[in-house]
Amino acid sequence: MKKILVTGAAGFIGFHLIEALIRKGETVIGLDCINDYYSIDLKLGRLSHSGISKDTIEYNKLVPSSKSSNYQFIKLKLEDDENLDKLFAEQAFTHVINLAAQAGVRYSIENPRAYVSSNIVGFVNILEACRHHKIEHLSYASSSSVYGLNESMPFSLDNNVDHPVSLYAASKKSNELMAHSYSHLYGLPTTGLRFFTVYGPWGRPDMAYFLFTDAILNDKPIKVFNNGKMSRDFTYIDDIVEGVMRVNDVAPEGDPDWSGQNPNSGSSKAPYRIYNIGNNQPVKLMDFISIIEECLGKSAEKIFMPMQDGDVVSTYADVKALMNDFDYKPSTPLKKGVTAFVNWYREFYKV
Repeated sequence: MKKILVTGAAGFIGFHLIEALIRKGETVIGLDCINDYYSIDLKLGRLSHSGISKDTIEYNKLVPSSKSSNYQFIKLKLEDDENLDKLFAEQAFTHVINLAAQAGVRYSIENPRAYVSSNIVGFVNILEACRHHKIEHLSYASSSSVYGLNESMPFSLDNNVDHPVSLYAASKKSNELMAHSYSHLYGLPTTGLRFFTVYGPWGRPDMAYFLFTDAILNDKPIKVFNNGKMSRDFTYIDDIVEGVMRVNDVAPEGDPDWSGQNPNSGSSKAPYRIYNIGNNQPVKLMDFISIIEECLGKSAEKIFMPMQDGDVVSTYADVKALMNDFDYKPSTPLKKGVTAFVNWYREFYKV
């Protein structure tokens, strides 16, 4: 029987993943520090949906879900290595899925230290806890942002990822490097997941689709960067969750055919793997806006602006490795996913 720690439990992906794991019957403990990078009310709303009342939450205290006997939540910072290690010792986790991170490309330009603290120091603490407590498999969130200045499409695991354009991207690349060192030195099975523009109900308010929807419904103009000449590999949240669950169930083994003379960056002689999880269908930004307008039944007033620092023109995932190893490829049509988000938004914000 697995016992799974999911960090980032009050976050967008973490919340949906925990809901799916609970439905599957897994035993889960969710961890989150509930910071104020964006609306705490939204984070508490996600927790409440999973049966965790805000009135019961205290720092470093396990709280049982009122909806599921196999789910508990703890408010804890990854930087708190002492209490994190105690949690691992007491709970005897078999698997860890690390989704906790300081998110956001643009925020990292103004607040770099927040990313070093959460995404680097916090991740080292996760690695150390996994090493000392013999975790069977650590899966962790990386990001399509690691591809940085790469212009070869689609983004492949064989592409160079040595030129990040934000500290957020650099912190995610560092996670992959640190994970490999622990896989190599200590035999810790690790799998990094490069997520591509995740969207859907309960999403993050700093993401473009959320900002567009909010502005259009409130009769405010939307900012369209790079004059709309951008594209993204939008990936629906349910597809992301399914991919994470499939990967989590199978710990990687070392590849005996891996060669240092012609190294494959997505695998290793160590028990280490990297995967892209994307829809494999990039969508032009203006087409995406049109779909949102159609779902809302309202047109957007558009302010066209230049490219932002830290941003990239296009993302496009090569998902062959995910398909080959897990017979899986995200497939939710964009209009279906956007409709689900818009319906949630109207209900949650009573629009």
